[in-house]
Amino acid sequence: MSFIASAHDNLFESPLDLVPRQASSLVDSAFSQVDSDSTTTRPVNTAAARDGFVQVRERMRTLRRSTNPDEDSKARWASTIHSTAVRLPPYESSTLLRSRGLPSGLSSPQPILMRRSLSLEPSDTQKVTLGVIAAYVVIIAILWHVPVLKWILYPLKMLTIAFHEFGHAATGCCTGARIKSITLDPREGGCTMMSGGISAITLPAGYLGSSLIGALLIFCGFDIVASKIASFVLAVAFIIILWWGRKDWLTIVTILVSVGLLVAGWFIAHGAALRYEVLFIGVMSALYSVWDIFDDLILRKVNESDASVFAKRYGGSSACWGVLWAIVSVVFMAAGILCGLLAFKDSFSEQAADSAKFLPTRLLF
Repeated sequence: MSFIASAHDNLFESPLDLVPRQASSLVDSAFSQVDSDSTTTRPVNTAAARDGFVQVRERMRTLRRSTNPDEDSKARWASTIHSTAVRLPPYESSTLLRSRGLPSGLSSPQPILMRRSLSLEPSDTQKVTLGVIAAYVVIIAILWHVPVLKWILYPLKMLTIAFHEFGHAATGCCTGARIKSITLDPREGGCTMMSGGISAITLPAGYLGSSLIGALLIFCGFDIVASKIASFVLAVAFIIILWWGRKDWLTIVTILVSVGLLVAGWFIAHGAALRYEVLFIGVMSALYSVWDIFDDLILRKVNESDASVFAKRYGGSSACWGVLWAIVSVVFMAAGILCGLLAFKDSFSEQAADSAKFLPTRLLF
């Protein structure tokens, strides 16, 4: 990648994309700082480059003789700078600029990739997101195990069960199995009937698949635009549940309400509410294996689970396999959080501005 040897680093947004800024502000700044003898750097052994920069210097000297250059002159000056800028081998331009001695206020171009800091230290916006995730873990743990309150999670539990069964079905297809049927029921759990395949892969894929999807949703939940993209996947998943799920009025109503909440999230603060919906579903799906394994293996609410079937076929105890899968699920969740911290550093206002440009919606609140 080549850099641009230019008189002022503000002529371009960055040396990688080569986009000129507004001509008027450029020239105003240049006229106040430029020295006629040190405004350009003549590359060595390049006749065309030397001629181009001579043209730039002469243009600048001509315009400086004018007491009040008009906007057209400024624009032509900026256009000349842009059209005669010369590409040089990597880092040579900055070396030449330093060797000539830059005037005060000027600096050599820097790669735009240097502007993003790969730091795990959370910003103020990310600290709020981490606090929301921690609160969701506590809230879901309470709702999951309190008999009266657990019905609040009914539609979302259907979704996490769908992710669980999708993990079984996807790995079954990849290992040569034939999928016979998939059923979903938040009261009794899901069931994927298949023939063939490699059970050593398909059995743990349910818990680990839902955890992986949850981690991806948590990652998307750090940013509004990413949450908008994730909401399309969730909407499709909810619609599929209407086909696979138990056909009763409660399932249909709760799924439609969930889809309605996703749609409403688009219209609140340019999708800001959608971020928290995606985070909630992500946390619940990422930790689904933890909650379900606790129910199956510790509280013994069911006689048989994926872990118990795996233990019968491949040895070990069901509790051992269940705990191992739960640990892997927590690792997936932690990875989703770390990736979110690295990728999405924008503040709430910056996210809202970006979201307003991506499938914008009229604000309701």
